[in-house]
Amino acid sequence: MAIAKKAFVWGLFAAGGTVTAFVFPVLIALFLIVALGIVPEGLRFENIYAFATNWVGKTALFIVISLSLWHAAHRLRVVFHDFGVRMDNAVANAVYLVALIGTVLTAFYLYKI
Repeated sequence: MAIAKKAFVWGLFAAGGTVTAFVFPVLIALFLIVALGIVPEGLRFENIYAFATNWVGKTALFIVISLSLWHAAHRLRVVFHDFGVRMDNAVANAVYLVALIGTVLTAFYLYKI
């Protein structure tokens, strides 16, 4: 992998790890609260839908989902390497392709909302 690609992938990995570390625990806690039957006003369907249809909400959702996908892709690449799979180019192409497809699908579905 060339230096320019490596810096880009590492940047997405670092940003995705940071976003995932800060946002996902909050999302898990909120989903647990809702699963217990306690639905705060801000988590009602109408409010979530209004957030997801606003351009600010779409941008925030896109950033969280896509950066998490890129973080997971790079982490999975490292896990394959740790387990002894030495086909680094094939693994890198596969996991980053899945992250790219997920990013494109995220943009598409957020656009359709």
